[in-house]
Parts: sequence; C-alpha cells; structure tokens
Amino acid sequence: MKVSYKGNYCYRTDIGKIRSTNEDETKVVTNADGNILLIVADGMGGHNKGDYASFETVRIITEAFKDKKGFLSTYTACKWLKNIAKVANSTIYNLQDQDVTYKGMGTTLSIALIIKDKLIILNCGDSRIYLKRDNALEQLSEDQTYVNFLVKSGQITKEEALIHPERHVLTNAVGIFPSLSVDVQVLTYTGETVFLCTDGLYNNVREKDILNVLDLRLPTNEKVQSLISLANFNGGSDNISIAMWETIDD
Repeated sequence: MKVSYKGNYCYRTDIGKIRSTNEDETKVVTNADGNILLIVADGMGGHNKGDYASFETVRIITEAFKDKKGFLSTYTACKWLKNIAKVANSTIYNLQDQDVTYKGMGTTLSIALIIKDKLIILNCGDSRIYLKRDNALEQLSEDQTYVNFLVKSGQITKEEALIHPERHVLTNAVGIFPSLSVDVQVLTYTGETVFLCTDGLYNNVREKDILNVLDLRLPTNEKVQSLISLANFNGGSDNISIAMWETIDD
C-alpha cells in the first residue's frame, strides 16, 4: 500500500518559568523520499551537560535522516532507527570519559517516523509520543521511570505516582550506559495527528486539555504555541518542548 500524506508540522521549545537553562531539544525533518521524522529530547546533568546531550543527540539523528534517501522496508527503517540511536548513545557516553566536566549527562529520546502507511516509534526515557485518533489522545510510548515500574508492579496507584518524590527518576536514557536499550514499535498509520512532548508539557497540562487544544481550528504552529503558553500559565515548572504533525485533507 503506497500512501503519501500532505500536512503541516511545527516544533518548538521553551525554557519555562523555573529553569535557568533549556536542556530540551526538538525537531521535525523530512528526507528526499518524503518520510517525516519527529524527535524530542530532554537532557539531564545540568548546564553544559544536559543541553549538550539533547542537542547532540538530535543533531546526529536528524542529519543522518536527511542524508537517508529512503527505506527499502519497515524492517530496514527499524534497524536504522535502532542503530542511529546507538550511535548517539556512544557519542554521549564516550565524551564523559574524555572530559570529566560532562560526567553524568544524558537525555531522553522519543522519535516518531512516518513512512507512507506506517508509523514507527522509538522511546527511551519519559518524553512522550501521542496519537490523536477518534477524538482521543492515545499515549503510544511508555514512561521508562522508576515510578512507572512501581505502578506496573502494583506497588503504588497512578494517583500516587503523580506526587511520588522519585517520579522523575529514569530507568533508561541516552548516554548513561555503554549500550542502549530502546523500545521500537510499528503501527499502521492512516493520517492521524502525531504529537511528541517532554515532561514539561504533560506535567503542567492535563491530557484532556492537550486534546482540547489539538481540536481547535487553528494552524499547527498556533496550537503548539497555545500549549506552551498553557504550560507556562500552569507554572512552567520545567522546559517545554513539542513536535507535532497534522495531515491536510485534500
């Protein structure tokens, strides 16, 4: 099945109201074959660490993608995604051995890749990938955090997780281990809105409010800016980053 979608995209990052630096990075790029890649990364490790980790990870992946003319199959696309994520991981991890000032840095990584009628997602950490489908917002990625582990194992409830003191502790991230483990899923794509964000958005804006903004009859860039403004209005407790793709009806 050969499908090609026309659409609009927007990516934007904001420092928020509390942080002194922005350690998030985000981008949306297309390649020569019309494939679309959305990416968000939320760095950790402090100034000159987290911001470098997220920036360099996004740079490595997006530049490699723009040079990639296309993919022969879904299998090769998944393999490429895993491999380029591992390249980014090795780059970030090895720099810490070369320069002690970068010790402890890392970054989350969430990617959505649209190839005709397929949506391939990759996740590492707690940035999120959503799909807006049938008037609902569906979280495709799973938070790789200690608190989510506690919820899944039945030790705490979802409500308790929202206020747990260790809710920001990640169980996986780019650059913190010599090798990288990532989740990759392949889904059927039929033109739905694809929405990626860092925790600075979803910790400050409820999912039902995100959906309400996405339902507005506004240009894509105005929806993204409205969500960032809403997150800041609600406290802006962290950096806020969004990458979004919407199809256009012919």
